Amino acid sequence: MKTARDRRASRWDAHRATRRAQLTDAAILAIRTHGAGVGMDDVAARAGTSKTVVYRHFGDRTELYVAVCARVAEVLLGQVRAAMDAAAGAHAQTAAGIEAYLRLIEHDPEVYRFVVHRPLVDRALDADPVGDLVSLVGDEAAAVIAVRTGDAVTAVPWGHGIVGMVRAAADNWLARPSGMTRSELAAHLTELAWAGLSGVVAIPRKEERS
Repeated sequence: MKTARDRRASRWDAHRATRRAQLTDAAILAIRTHGAGVGMDDVAARAGTSKTVVYRHFGDRTELYVAVCARVAEVLLGQVRAAMDAAAGAHAQTAAGIEAYLRLIEHDPEVYRFVVHRPLVDRALDADPVGDLVSLVGDEAAAVIAVRTGDAVTAVPWGHGIVGMVRAAADNWLARPSGMTRSELAAHLTELAWAGLSGVVAIPRKEERS
């Protein structure tokens, strides 16, 4: 009997995980339609269900917000990694990572605003999803820099410093567009980051602009 119960529990766990993923996807679609100020009614309508069902899978609005943040982090990290892995040379990797970050913001500005401004958060968070996301991207940048320079210690502040700079500039660009395109902003940020990296961190000369 215990085995039978365990199997049923396992099936329901899989079902709940699938349903949570579907509702998270519905929330992202609702954000794209209604903007960062989306409400739970909008999310439920997009999912073709009721708020009661949404709350059955997410204990409160904050829990749904955290799930959306996790999905955004997964997509962003995947895109940044893929872009940097595909680039040859340290300069090209720096440019590719910055471009990938800005591309997601340009493609999904309301989702990005939703994550940053937290409209559904109605209680204290156990952790800061935005800070965690920035930290993860910073770690990724640091890892790439460390491979290129052979200096894992120096790479950590440089990787996080570059990501912090890009995030601040991107937030300002999204809030106050100045007529600068994504590619132009990416190019400016790349040159600013590269001036620091090439001036302070020893990078093999043959890789300086490869």
